[in-house]
Amino acid sequence: MTPNIAVVHVSNPHWRGFRLWLPLFLLWIPLILLSPLLLLILAAVCIVGQVNPFRAIAVLWSIICALPGCDVHVDSQGNRVLVRIF
Repeated sequence: MTPNIAVVHVSNPHWRGFRLWLPLFLLWIPLILLSPLLLLILAAVCIVGQVNPFRAIAVLWSIICALPGCDVHVDSQGNRVLVRIF
């Protein structure tokens, strides 16, 4: 399953903070349109770096599919940032 929504929550002890909902499914439309160009660039980078391009595509796809359910918490001196991917 690919990631559909990301929620970014920023809070501070001195002010209320905010939540920002990012619809990631809207990013898939331009990504699909640009996919032939991106595949050519990926193939060129793989040839230069001597990496199997099919293995690179498989690894990138597995990383993208593993993103849903990912939570990133960052706390620093009372400031907090939470990124949640659904």
